[in-house]
Amino acid sequence: MTLEQLRIFVAVAERQHITRAATALNLTQSAVSSAITALEGRHGVALFDRVGRSIVLNQAGEAFLAEARGVLARVAAAEAALADLSGLERGRLSIHASQTIASYWLPPRLTAFHAAHPGIALDVAIGNTAQVARAVAEGAAEIGLVEGLVDDPVLNRTVIDQERLSLVVGPQHPWAVAPPDGDPDLTQTDWVLREQGSGTRSSFEAALAGRGLCLADLRIAMVLPGNEAVRSAVEAGAGAGVMSESLASLGVARGALVELPIDLPVREFHLLRHKQRYRSRAGDVFVDIAKRHAKP
Repeated sequence: MTLEQLRIFVAVAERQHITRAATALNLTQSAVSSAITALEGRHGVALFDRVGRSIVLNQAGEAFLAEARGVLARVAAAEAALADLSGLERGRLSIHASQTIASYWLPPRLTAFHAAHPGIALDVAIGNTAQVARAVAEGAAEIGLVEGLVDDPVLNRTVIDQERLSLVVGPQHPWAVAPPDGDPDLTQTDWVLREQGSGTRSSFEAALAGRGLCLADLRIAMVLPGNEAVRSAVEAGAGAGVMSESLASLGVARGALVELPIDLPVREFHLLRHKQRYRSRAGDVFVDIAKRHAKP
């Protein structure tokens, strides 16, 4: 069994798809299929069920996945420890971030880090808050950056920045054509929301609770799995939406969105790190740079 086989197995297991795993790993489809076949054949255990043209992780594969992730996490920690001995001249830092942070908050901080330490390769993955927290807990990422609340006993969570949420509608929406006096009645329009597990959605739910409302009180027209999808749907007139101020400002500047002057809470961006796993110098330096770029 090799580390490369483990990496390939985890990639296929997470995507339940040979071709997508091959694309993510920059390998050929035949190389990925051969690695899985060799791993299963060497140990006489089928890790996937082949159903038609699909590949599905079976019970044995589920049990092995946790062990494979653990091995790869320990390898990453060992690599980080060795990289520290090089004085940040080479190495790798794995960062997972939620969509809002990865799209608008993270890039300038990555740029600043790369300028200071060009020998450190940055591996960045994007997911929702729940997915990012799981990646840090399982060791797939050293650093997690999320805007949602996370309650996991193995993770340290600290505030690294903050941003206001914006309520926006398309220019033809009744609230844009005839702005209401005071706060609008949130139950009297269709809504376009992010998926469950999204930090934006959980922050909006908290804001609703402060007004004595819940999602069940709203007319939810669409639930979409990405920030850009939500913004595009709102711009097209599908309903109202709540998104980060940085995202909303792009549509407002183009005249494609209208922001309503409703008081929504400032949400915090959180840094996640494992309480017990090895913390590299590269990770510590990145956190310092990110904090220096935080809003006053």
